[in-house]
Amino acid sequence: MPRGSRIDAAGAVHHIMVRGIERRKIFDSDADRDHFLHRMGEILLDTQTTCFAWALMPNHFHLLLRTGKVPISTIMRRLLTGYALWFNRSRCRHGHLFQNRFKSILCQEDSYLLELVRYIHLNPLRARLVKSIQELDAFPYSGHSTLMGGFQKSWQETDEILKLFGSKPALARRMYRQFVEQGIGQGRRNDLTGGGLVRSAGGWEGLKQKREEGQYQRSDERILGDSDFVSRVLEKTKESLTKSQKLKSEGMDVDKIAAQVSRLMGIAVEDVWAIGKQQHIVNARSLLCYWAVRELGVSMSSLSRRLRISLPAISKSVVRGKQIAEDNAFKLV
Repeated sequence: MPRGSRIDAAGAVHHIMVRGIERRKIFDSDADRDHFLHRMGEILLDTQTTCFAWALMPNHFHLLLRTGKVPISTIMRRLLTGYALWFNRSRCRHGHLFQNRFKSILCQEDSYLLELVRYIHLNPLRARLVKSIQELDAFPYSGHSTLMGGFQKSWQETDEILKLFGSKPALARRMYRQFVEQGIGQGRRNDLTGGGLVRSAGGWEGLKQKREEGQYQRSDERILGDSDFVSRVLEKTKESLTKSQKLKSEGMDVDKIAAQVSRLMGIAVEDVWAIGKQQHIVNARSLLCYWAVRELGVSMSSLSRRLRISLPAISKSVVRGKQIAEDNAFKLV
């Protein structure tokens, strides 16, 4: 069955899991882990993305993020591409480091936030990287130690989590730690990683199930939440997909987007496709990238080839183009 498209929205909470290719190690040393965390921290701060929980394991890692205006796919592409290039250069290595597609589950925040924080932060203990909760308190490669006050991470959100356990920091930390300790005996939970969720029957229609015994059920492996939450997320995503399909059915393509950018910005179409650092060219290409990716659903890789710039550059252009469109009230149609 084809993989479903990513589901995202501003303010959405995602449980993200990334594994090394063929389950190989992605971190060989503390230097690797420190470099990864530094890179991740810069990206999260730059994109105003909230990190509630994280854990680095030898061959995979977990993140719990709430997105801002930048889509989760853009954030992860910057992180994974940048780290893989650094990892390979530092070892004169070639080839893929990560599995081709990271796993992301959009989560219902009020129901699952604390369960996911606990589950993710217990990963080092379950994997026996540490032997006890006391060692986990001081383990530098899990967000648990930051919540316990042992380390400072400007990019990790701690106040929002601790306030759920109490108004005074010391008491909140004790209650949080007690909550984490209570989860040790639960082991691996498929319901929090996607393995225990009912899989989609295929397509939007397949996701609509009839009422059974007076209760309406709806589920999707990409979403963790109750039926109402799943329905709201899917309907919102469907609206976005419908807009893209409508544009394509009306004959919209990348060349027509370039023509619209040319008209709105008062430059030649050739300049939209030109390579250069002049501000009017950068702005035009950014607007093109934004509309092509966000409105028309064009892949960043295809734009990268056509514009002859890197994927990270495309990602940044999309963000810049969105701001240009908003500041100038530009519309594609």
